[in-house]
Amino acid sequence: MATHINLLDWRVARRERRLEDFKKQMVAAALVGFAIALLWWMHAGSVLSEQESRNDMLRTEIKRLDGEIKEISELEAVQANLMARMQVIDSLQASRSATVHFFDQLVATLPDGLHINRLVQNGTEVTIDGVAESNARVSSYMKNLESSEWFDNPRLIVIRSAERDRVRQSDFTLRVKALTEPQNDDAEAADGD
Repeated sequence: MATHINLLDWRVARRERRLEDFKKQMVAAALVGFAIALLWWMHAGSVLSEQESRNDMLRTEIKRLDGEIKEISELEAVQANLMARMQVIDSLQASRSATVHFFDQLVATLPDGLHINRLVQNGTEVTIDGVAESNARVSSYMKNLESSEWFDNPRLIVIRSAERDRVRQSDFTLRVKALTEPQNDDAEAADGD
C-alpha cells in the first residue's frame, strides 16, 4: 500500500478551489446578466414597436378627425350663409307690406293745399320736397306725420315763401323717419286679430 503524503499546504489548495469556484460563479453571473439584458432588450423592443403602432393609429385617427373638423367648419360656414340669407328673406317678408303702408300713410297725412314734388328715401330717412299754399299747411303736414304710426320725428329743413301768379306759395323740404312696423301697440294688436 502506498502512502500519499501531501506536501502542499492545504491552505493553498483551498484557495485555488475557492478561486476556481469564484471564476465559475463570475462566468455564471455574467451569463445570467447577459441573458437578463438580452431579455430586457427584446422586451423593450416589443414595447417600443407596440407603442409605435399605437402612435401610428393615433396619427391616423387625428388625420381623420381633422378632416371631419374641416368638414364641420365648412358646413358651419354654409349654415351661417344660409342663416344670413334667411334673415334677409325674413326682413324682406316683414317689410313687404311696409312700402304699401308707407305710401298709404304718405297720402293719408297729406293735407289739402299741399303737394309733394320729390320724394327721396335713404335707408329709413325720407326727404320730402313739396309746395304748400301756406306755412300753416306745412305745419299741419308735420303734425300729421308725427301722429302717424308709420312715420317718426319729422324735421323741417327749409321753407321758402314766394309769390307765383299772384298766389303765395311755400316751397319746403322736410325729413322724416319711415318705420317698417307701426309704433303704436294698438295697431299691432289689431293686425294680429
